[in-house]
Amino acid sequence: MDPGVARPVEGTIRTKLTQALQPDHLEVLNESHMHAVPPGSESHFRVLVVSTHFEGLPLLQRHRLVNEALREELSSRIHALAIQAKTPEQWRSDPTLAKSPQCRGGSKHDSTVIPGAPQVLGFSIWEMERKELEPLCMCR
Repeated sequence: MDPGVARPVEGTIRTKLTQALQPDHLEVLNESHMHAVPPGSESHFRVLVVSTHFEGLPLLQRHRLVNEALREELSSRIHALAIQAKTPEQWRSDPTLAKSPQCRGGSKHDSTVIPGAPQVLGFSIWEMERKELEPLCMCR
């Protein structure tokens, strides 16, 4: 993505995580380009947060802290968020950022989707009713 282009969602993520967790190290990667979304989208992110606030906390609680800091964005603008939450000691022993898998395209590879059927976040209305599914991914 062009460094001169404004990225308001990415900026908000950086600001809120910095305010909430005072990280020693923070990386925010917009991975939207890896998914079936329009160019320039800010919908899929990966964050690496290294903070002393995570010391003594299990991974689930660390993720909850990140999710809480980004509650508003997760309920409105962010479709997917991959989180790596490390203590400074963990970061010193393994300073790597995990790679995301390639998008599988949501329902476009699902043979149970009826072509031309109305879609809600990647699932046909028929499929949601039949399987009682909650929509998961709108990548198509």
